[in-house]
Amino acid sequence: MKGFERLARRALLCSRSEICGRNSSFYASNRLLFASSTTTSSTSQGHKSFHGFASSKSSPISSPHSSIWNHFGGQRRTMFIQTQSTPNPSSLMFYPGKPVMEVGSADFPNARSAMNSPLAKALYGVDGITRVFFGSDFITVTKADDSSWDILKPEIFAAIMDFYSSENPLFLDSNTAASMDTAIQEDDSETVAMIKELLETRIRPAVQDDGGDIEYRGFDPDTGVVKLRMQGACSGCPSSSVTLKSGIENMLMHYVPEVKAVEQELDDEDEAATLPG
Repeated sequence: MKGFERLARRALLCSRSEICGRNSSFYASNRLLFASSTTTSSTSQGHKSFHGFASSKSSPISSPHSSIWNHFGGQRRTMFIQTQSTPNPSSLMFYPGKPVMEVGSADFPNARSAMNSPLAKALYGVDGITRVFFGSDFITVTKADDSSWDILKPEIFAAIMDFYSSENPLFLDSNTAASMDTAIQEDDSETVAMIKELLETRIRPAVQDDGGDIEYRGFDPDTGVVKLRMQGACSGCPSSSVTLKSGIENMLMHYVPEVKAVEQELDDEDEAATLPG
């Protein structure tokens, strides 16, 4: 994973020097653009089609209903959507060109968890989608192994554009909108506060650069073990367990001597996804 590899290199550099610049190219990202992409609706065949692909310049994605709307003199709705691959071949990042999460992130490991978000619910309406994740300015979508991005992308483009055109809220319940796992509480120890600060300011941006996120689950002062949960593209990624150790663990152990290890904690959905067959 690119973000984790940079995180590992940064941890190595920090072990050699106490000076670690926060404004380095560590968070740099190259986005791959899917352009000249238009989804239209066909009244005769009853399905959406995907026209054209280029990687040199971006062009607007139109609503699946825009061609019909134009016949009645309406205004065609367009928006620019960029995509970026992730280290997980089953996950793809979509950049709508507008803010997604104002604070924190949100992970939807199944369709039931998406009921509170109109956008996540709409994305789960696309056949073949298995996970949805919201970051600050991107949406990570994970597909089933037997599904093709060539078929899914037009439907995902349409769902994202229709959501932003509708002006619906991202969440029906604003209390669940932001993840506050790294918010420092009054009863947090100095060690826990340092762990949360590092996760929020140095580690989380690198993980989000790969289309995922981390959730702080706790710290055991007796064993020195930090519990984290991987989200988005990082959940189920083949290299996540290795880079969890080489990147996140090394950095936390360097800055916080009380930390002896970092372990990944799985929810029921994550455990089911890792089971064979």
